Amino acid sequence: MADTKAGKKKRILSGMRPTGRIHLGNYEGALKNWVKLQDEFDSFHMVADWHALTNNPDAAHIHADTLDMVIDWMAAGLDPKKCTMFIQSHVREHAELHLLLSMATPLGWLERCPTFKELYRDDDERKGLSYGMLGYPVLQAADILIYKAHFVPVGEDQVPHLEITREVCRRFNKLYGKVFPEPQAKLTETPRILGADRRKMSKSLGNHIVMSDSPDAIRKKVLTMITDPKRPRKNDPGHPDECNVFTFHQLYNKNRDRIPEIEKGCRAGDWACYDCKQELATALVEWLEPFREKREALAADPDFVKDVLRQGNLAARRAAQAVMTEVREKTTLGSLIADD
Repeated sequence: MADTKAGKKKRILSGMRPTGRIHLGNYEGALKNWVKLQDEFDSFHMVADWHALTNNPDAAHIHADTLDMVIDWMAAGLDPKKCTMFIQSHVREHAELHLLLSMATPLGWLERCPTFKELYRDDDERKGLSYGMLGYPVLQAADILIYKAHFVPVGEDQVPHLEITREVCRRFNKLYGKVFPEPQAKLTETPRILGADRRKMSKSLGNHIVMSDSPDAIRKKVLTMITDPKRPRKNDPGHPDECNVFTFHQLYNKNRDRIPEIEKGCRAGDWACYDCKQELATALVEWLEPFREKREALAADPDFVKDVLRQGNLAARRAAQAVMTEVREKTTLGSLIADD
């Protein structure tokens, strides 16, 4: 697991819900940046399995999805020698801190959470809302604060979600004395990558490209991609800055000299969208090949992946237990009598 070398590195905490194999939106939105940050920070990356239950209490899929996701993390470049990968529910201190923080968090803070407000406006969604959905920002705060994380890697659009953690942190420190550093957003630039239908890439929308898709599956998905909406005919001048396919070329075409050629041909109406997608499919298959090869090797050794998580759980538990000892002392909830 990551060696913090006497605390010289600042700590970051980030995580994903276990939803199985990751797609390119997951990679561009978070994972690519985690890989870069693991050399600079003491990095903790969490499988947020409790969070996965907030809108779907059926946990039958979580074990398989956790393994698939963590295999993808490592295939994409997360290194267990440089960072700590662990499962949220295996570190029970998250739940204890969540309980204590919930006692100090005003209800109004949770009711104004953007996600909750959006769901609450819909009559059908409101009927199925759980306490867990209302309280998930407090659990999220516990996830971050239990490791005294200095930074949380987020895109600019996610900063408001981190602000409630900062508010909870300030309130707890004011009530009981300073325990937690106030976590800061580690802003990351994330390219605007859309799904095949030009909406946000999402498994629920079925418009995503999974990084471990077969070459044939990738080609089929790329050929369904909606291109320039302002170019109704093949010979019309195109607008590559508004075309999702051109964005993919910029990200994944290893032949960098082709990018300006594709842009020029598109603007002149000389480069057909179908041909552009055919070249993109070939480029994307090539770009993903090293990932697929590494993933296949990891998937063939699930015991190794489980051991990485086992060691990560131990490291996370040690860090969390030390913080909870301090929290109990600050809140005067330490043992009245010695535990057996």
